[in-house]
Amino acid sequence: MTTQPEWITVGALADGFAPEAFILPSLADLADRTFTLHFANGWRIEHRFGAEQLAWSLQDGSGGEAPYRATSVREGLYLVDFLKQENGRTVSVSLVLDITNAAFTAVLGRMPSEAECRGDLFGKALAGGELTSVKAELLHGSLDRPWREGACPHAPSLELVGLRNLYRYSPSEVYEHLYLNENFYSWQCLKGVEQGLADTDRCHTLKIAESLYLFVWREKIIPTLGVVLIDLQHHRSDGKICGYAGGDFGQLSNFPVSSHCSVLNRTEYPL
Repeated sequence: MTTQPEWITVGALADGFAPEAFILPSLADLADRTFTLHFANGWRIEHRFGAEQLAWSLQDGSGGEAPYRATSVREGLYLVDFLKQENGRTVSVSLVLDITNAAFTAVLGRMPSEAECRGDLFGKALAGGELTSVKAELLHGSLDRPWREGACPHAPSLELVGLRNLYRYSPSEVYEHLYLNENFYSWQCLKGVEQGLADTDRCHTLKIAESLYLFVWREKIIPTLGVVLIDLQHHRSDGKICGYAGGDFGQLSNFPVSSHCSVLNRTEYPL
């Protein structure tokens, strides 16, 4: 009988990914720049970038600041990631700033409480809810101009469906993704600290530009949020993984992940 692979915390996953990780450098391109984000839902939030800190202010005068990471896989486009406190809870914020099109997409992620995680999957399924307790909200808007319908070209996409992709995050961490449909994808760890583990999880895909996709996933076994840009043209991905560092539902681990990726094959369904 083969040994049962063990599930690990996101903190342990971060430790496994860290050695010799293929991380894209954090850029200072946005330092001393200010953008006003006009959300389609009516929010208007000013973001002021320093060399390492990002400050934001809302229409009602409230605001805050936090360290941020900014990277770029395409010219004129940045992925900005940071954590902020909101009503006593930590919110994961990932912004795709599309300078070329004066548009953006924001991914707001929230980790579940311990009580929200304790429900069994069978009970959640019978109740008609999602199996994962991790929440993610995808919002669109325009940069430095009032929102109007169609101002953001980022749109849901099925172009990854059927694709089987290999991701090398470091010499020791290799994963495979299979994109099943608009709601689910399957993953398995081929090499690394999660070797032998696999699952099928909830996901969301937006097309940002030609052969460039924003991919968001929410895991149900170990509460995990993943946000990455996948560049099939340059065979690179970049983003982050967020979740609880340990099993006590206390401190969060929010760590960068970048990979060299390659297409293994694509399945065309005769439907």
